[in-house]
Amino acid sequence: MRDFKNRCPWCLGDPLYIKYHDEEWGVPVYDDHKLFEFLILESFQAGLSWLTILKKRENFRKAFAGFDAKRVAKFDEQKIRQLIQNEGIIRNESKIRAAVNNARLFLQICDEYGSFAEYVWSFTGHKTIMNSIRSHKDMPVTSAESDAMSRDMIRRGFKYRGSVICYAFMQAVGMVNDHYDTCFRKRALTLKSR
Repeated sequence: MRDFKNRCPWCLGDPLYIKYHDEEWGVPVYDDHKLFEFLILESFQAGLSWLTILKKRENFRKAFAGFDAKRVAKFDEQKIRQLIQNEGIIRNESKIRAAVNNARLFLQICDEYGSFAEYVWSFTGHKTIMNSIRSHKDMPVTSAESDAMSRDMIRRGFKYRGSVICYAFMQAVGMVNDHYDTCFRKRALTLKSR
């Protein structure tokens, strides 16, 4: 049964993508465990479609200890070798090693700031940035905030944290609301953020 809701056109055509769009994308996230999940997934997405990652999400959850940063930070060479052989995830060695490295740095930031949420949300002044998106041409891929986040994360030693990846992360966790102006989620999330 069709629901006739106006949605961002990028999610149309796949039920998994529509569910992600309707329930997760752009919803503000302050939970460190969930932020770590997106940190890992966005790094693996580099150069691939987000739908590819969504289809493998549960495999990633199993492979990366339920996205438990403390456990991932302790992954040793043997565990990394196992992950490289895991056909259920993206078997890119540099991305796998980056995930372990980034887990360690994630924990350092949690110690320094009290939470990872406090750190990442500081780049937007602890507010959601609302963009007006009328067509694909209006959709940014970076911003001054994602540039600043990327620079700081790279300085700290994070891998796969360029400005484009940081911006995609910011969109996913609701630091930026880039739903199309005509999308039913734009209004819902705008009202929620007030």
